[in-house]
Amino acid sequence: MAVIALAGCTGAPGVTTSALALLLSWPLEPGRKMILAECDPDGGAVLHGLLQSTLGERYGLRNLSVAARTGRFGDAFWRQLIDLSGEGGQRESPRDRLLLPGITDPAQAASLGSVWKGLASVFRGIETDHGHDVLIDLGRSGAFGLSGVLAEQADAVVVVVRNTLRSLQAAQSRVMALEERVGDVGLLVIDEGPYPAGEIQRVLQVPVVATLPYAPGDARVLSDGAEQPRRFTRSPLMKAARTSSALLVQRAAVRRSRLGQRRAFAAGEANRGR
Repeated sequence: MAVIALAGCTGAPGVTTSALALLLSWPLEPGRKMILAECDPDGGAVLHGLLQSTLGERYGLRNLSVAARTGRFGDAFWRQLIDLSGEGGQRESPRDRLLLPGITDPAQAASLGSVWKGLASVFRGIETDHGHDVLIDLGRSGAFGLSGVLAEQADAVVVVVRNTLRSLQAAQSRVMALEERVGDVGLLVIDEGPYPAGEIQRVLQVPVVATLPYAPGDARVLSDGAEQPRRFTRSPLMKAARTSSALLVQRAAVRRSRLGQRRAFAAGEANRGR
């Protein structure tokens, strides 16, 4: 269905919290799965945030480096996933909403050089062969360097920003660099500040795809494992995340179509030149 990469910038715009809100509110048809992969080279946050270290560090990205060298990457990937189906008040069947935890120490990123391409291939296979959706949390730096292949192979790349002057200023260079690297970048806006979508698009020169409310109390449930308020699944944050998921899938489909047309045109031009 869709492989969507979320990227951030300086100033902690809330990439991981947004990704979790999307994961737990993503509409799923029977038999479908939603997978969130923490692929931030600076380190993941869910194990010690939402999950409060209840599962230790037995699962995660760092365990895939050996599998990448021994040719058993696909099987190893599925063994590293954590079931989050019961989090956030969800009541689906087990193993519908899955997490690949990120590394816990940025120093571990040095051993993952062979992992990123393997992940990109696995994500594409999951999406194509099984019809599952994948969210990739790239954090502030994961869209560049060796892990940047995940952004290049995604159906859509979306930068999470807050509509404050500080966040928009920090996002300008990051958005420009991503536009040069992958093209067709979109924005997921956390509505904390005064700037409307039209002004954000004018400044950053890319479209606003979706908006989430600034809701610190609800966000702490996802970022820090705080106690859930009543009817958390009906909170403005989770309602907006459900709406945003549909908009992100639509964005991914449009970008995939454009890329397909460009590739077909390039192939036609190459054949005519022979």
